Amino acid sequence: MAEPEFTATGVRIGKRLRSLTRAGQVRISDGRLELLTSYGSEIDSAPVQAVRASKPWFAPEDRALADVNGTRYSLTLGEHDPAPGKPGPPSARRFIEAVRRAAGRNG
Repeated sequence: MAEPEFTATGVRIGKRLRSLTRAGQVRISDGRLELLTSYGSEIDSAPVQAVRASKPWFAPEDRALADVNGTRYSLTLGEHDPAPGKPGPPSARRFIEAVRRAAGRNG
């Protein structure tokens, strides 16, 4: 298995108004986006070309939306990328860029 193109841990993943996990994982690897619980069980996954990642309009900087298999998930990542060598989730902006890059879409 190849090295993941994007990995974020400690991510709050929600669906509508319900929180699914407060310390989940988001991973892009081998052309697939995976949303995982803190224990590593899969919440949802899809080919990255079928995923839509965006930034909600009136939300804090640490929020991103991911449409996976027709379900919209709210992701709370970091507001800023962590310092090199420090733990913490990457920024929402970096997640959105990683989805677009992995799908072959720019901007």
